[in-house]
Amino acid sequence: MAFCPSCGKPIPAGAATCPDCASPLPGAPVTTSASAAQGQVGGLTQNVAGALAYVTLIPAVLFLVIEPYNKNRFVRFHAFHSIFFHVAWIVLWIGLGIFGHLPFLGWASLLLWPLIGLAGFVIWLILVFKAYQGQMFKLPVIGDMAEKQANTV
Repeated sequence: MAFCPSCGKPIPAGAATCPDCASPLPGAPVTTSASAAQGQVGGLTQNVAGALAYVTLIPAVLFLVIEPYNKNRFVRFHAFHSIFFHVAWIVLWIGLGIFGHLPFLGWASLLLWPLIGLAGFVIWLILVFKAYQGQMFKLPVIGDMAEKQANTV
């Protein structure tokens, strides 16, 4: 019986990628199919599942609960990254709301809200596109926390 060099789990005969971590196996035939190159997880390719994790918190939480998505390191990373990004975003908006109620400084928040909202939207788009491209793009603090959580099973 063969074992995956990345995760060490048993691999069925004739498999080109590991069914658990979706890493390519040495000596496996090279395929040109996009779904085979990205790794199939459940009914989705792992890059689509990673991008969908950023839509809202609901798919991210579902990907962490439902098998086989919760076994795939790539999908787990993007699910945790999405959850941490959304929580940080909510905390930022609450902080801006409090800042907006301060006397003499609240008017400055009128200028900050659209700029921060636009910056957050651009960061969110980058995260979705990077996940769809199959990359594990990390934000400075959140990315390290997501990677740490994704590596624990």
